[in-house]
Amino acid sequence: MTKATQKKRVLLMCAVDFTVRQFLLPLARALENEGYEVTLACGRGPYFESIAKMGFRIEENPISRSMNVLAHLCEIWRTYRFIRRNQFDIVHVHTPIAALVGRIAARLAGVPVIIYTAHGFYFHEGMSPTKRKFHIWLERIGAKFGDFIMTVSREDEETALALGIARRGTIETIYNGVDTSAFDPARFATARVQVREQYGIPADAPVVGFVGRLVREKGIFELVEAVARVRMNNPKVRLLIVGDVLKSDYDAGKNELLTKIAELGLTDVVALTGMVEDTRPVLAAMDLFCLPSYREGMPVSLLEAMAMAKPCIATNIRGCREEIEDGLSGWLVPVRDVERLAERIEWCVEHPNEAAAVGNRARQRVQKLFELDRVLAHQVAIYRRLTTPHCSSREVEKPPSAT
Repeated sequence: MTKATQKKRVLLMCAVDFTVRQFLLPLARALENEGYEVTLACGRGPYFESIAKMGFRIEENPISRSMNVLAHLCEIWRTYRFIRRNQFDIVHVHTPIAALVGRIAARLAGVPVIIYTAHGFYFHEGMSPTKRKFHIWLERIGAKFGDFIMTVSREDEETALALGIARRGTIETIYNGVDTSAFDPARFATARVQVREQYGIPADAPVVGFVGRLVREKGIFELVEAVARVRMNNPKVRLLIVGDVLKSDYDAGKNELLTKIAELGLTDVVALTGMVEDTRPVLAAMDLFCLPSYREGMPVSLLEAMAMAKPCIATNIRGCREEIEDGLSGWLVPVRDVERLAERIEWCVEHPNEAAAVGNRARQRVQKLFELDRVLAHQVAIYRRLTTPHCSSREVEKPPSAT
């Protein structure tokens, strides 16, 4: 551990504590292990205190997720003062609005290195042209205040280069990662039985599973409809839905979802767990995992299911199509296509051995490309390069591809 490294102070900043819990804690711990002094900053939510109790330094810095210009100007000023007061050497921002606010504030405060991780650009192919152009413009503005961009998919990296959001040497893909020693199906054989008993699911029922926020863009309505269709020929099939809505979600999807479940006569077929701290036991209870989202960055829930050797079905969108090799380590279906989703679920239910083989290949793929230790080492290496005196903070040599 060098003296220079000991002195580096890092701020990891995002809008909500859910993002900290879901994405940033492994990086924070890895940086601390390398001798960096790490501070987390976000809005206060249900996970804030538990993160603090884990031993992390976490500061409240709420960022509005609405397009309120006056509120964001106030947030830039407050964040600028916070950064100046703490004299951070590196500011690493996450999530679109917090990233824009944080980069402007950090540049005004004279921070030497400013990094932005795009967890899937907010603009996407399904967005209206006007709205898409606006969000691309915002990304270009934000990039002018930063030094380096990390994307979680190669598709986003190439998109950023093509749209002038970044130039080569100032952007790099670092996939999301999963600890496959923790997400190991061999460790959770008994959990499968326990979870099924807990939610009244018969031991011999084929269980289709979902993990995520209960908002419409996750494709949860299409999944419920698809399961209803599959049950016409396979009445033993059950659906296990893990997750809930966040206070920051602008979506009344959960109440509508409950209504939809009732309308389809699935009240006794669908088990809703709410938020769970540890998804491994509920994943163990599933025979098949589905993520029919409209848009994603690089979904961790899908990687975790793959690591647990679950055969997975996802939509053919950014992120998912880099995680899954269609037909080899899972399957991709069109967005909002209930019929194709139902057909693939039905095939998996009726061909459990073949589906299980795909699940095993999915785990192997995660071990090869998305292992958490490898991802963290890649991120720490970029920190080192960006803070090395002879290496320009705005242009670093790209390391060998993770693939």
